[in-house]
Amino acid sequence: MAPNNLKPKRGRLLISKPYLHDPYFKRSVVLLTEHNKEGSVGFIVNKQVELNIGEAVEEFPEFESKLFLGGPVEKDSLYYIHTMGDAISDSVEIAKGIYWGGSFEVLKVLIENKKVKQSDLKFFMGYSGWSSNQLATELKNDSWIVADINQTNVISDMPENLWAELLRGMGKDYSVLANFPEHPSLN
Repeated sequence: MAPNNLKPKRGRLLISKPYLHDPYFKRSVVLLTEHNKEGSVGFIVNKQVELNIGEAVEEFPEFESKLFLGGPVEKDSLYYIHTMGDAISDSVEIAKGIYWGGSFEVLKVLIENKKVKQSDLKFFMGYSGWSSNQLATELKNDSWIVADINQTNVISDMPENLWAELLRGMGKDYSVLANFPEHPSLN
């Protein structure tokens, strides 16, 4: 397989290799929101849980949006990414057209006023985090593929297919990984 030579950075994806069996990261796609010498932070964008945002947050405006498991760190905290840019004050652009966080109160007002569509944002319980050099070690151990993103991939409404679709979209060498059986010993 030809190496892809992309390095992790804010706004890139980590796609787990099919033989990574960690219960959180198995066949996962992680959007990196921070990457520097102190470590890395990101959110698993393809692990939906069976909870709606209104079921998880008291006094939240009526809004149909599923929650995602962002990662194993601080699973009792809520985070979000969105495409609304400066409409939500204090948000941080992590890639072209993709923003992280911002004023939760402003977001709630926008939702109450019907200024937000489900396709504009994604909510996460918890996040994924790596300490200094931890991600570099995992990359050397061949656990992840680093990839560029587009807005559709990150705010996808078909998260269960995202992992395989991204690998297939990377070309012939990577499409083999997309077809790798989940339980090879059963073949």
